[in-house]
Amino acid sequence: MHKRFFLAASLALGFGALSATAQTAAPADAPVLEITVAGEASGVIRIALRPDLAPQHVERIVTLAEAGSYDGVVFHRVIDGFMAQTGDVQYGRVGGDMSRAGTGGSDMPNLPAEFTAEPFARGAMGMARSQSPDSANSQFFLMFAPATHLNGQYTVLGHITEGLDVLDAIKLGRGPNGAVVGEPDRMESVRVIR
Repeated sequence: MHKRFFLAASLALGFGALSATAQTAAPADAPVLEITVAGEASGVIRIALRPDLAPQHVERIVTLAEAGSYDGVVFHRVIDGFMAQTGDVQYGRVGGDMSRAGTGGSDMPNLPAEFTAEPFARGAMGMARSQSPDSANSQFFLMFAPATHLNGQYTVLGHITEGLDVLDAIKLGRGPNGAVVGEPDRMESVRVIR
C-alpha cells in the first residue's frame, strides 16, 4: 500500500499564509463528526461534514466512523503550525506498530479526487492521499492554520465547529515529517451525529 501523507513538495512550499481565509458554510442538514480525543489533549472536536463539497469522501468517513473503525486510532503525524493527521485504520491503532502508522488505509477502494475551490483554512478537515490524486482512503488531517498551497490539491470535506482548543493541544510530532515520538494522542471514539 502506498504511503498516504502530504507530498514532500507541498511541505517544501511552506505553510501558506497564516491569515484567515474565507470558507463556505456547511448545509444545515449535514452530518457532524464527533471525535473524542484522549492523551495529552483531552476533549471533543466536532466537525461539520460537507457532502456538498465531497460526497464520496464524506460517505467514506461516515461509513468508517459508524463501523467503529476510527476508535482507538492515533494522530500519527502532527506538524506545529500546519496540521494533525490521523485515520490509518489499518496500522494506526493504539498498541500497534507505530513505524507503519500512516502507510495504511481501509479495506475499501481508494477514492477519486473531489477537489473544489474551498480553501484549507484553520479548522478545515482534508483527506490525506499519496502522490496520486485518486488515492485517498481513510486518513484525514485537521488544519492548525491556513495552508493555501493545499488549495485545489487535496479534498476539503469538513470544518471544525467546536474544539479548536482540543486540536491545538494534540501532541506534536518531533520525528521525520512530523512523526509523533512516544505515545501519540488518539481518537478514543468517533461518532456521527445526524
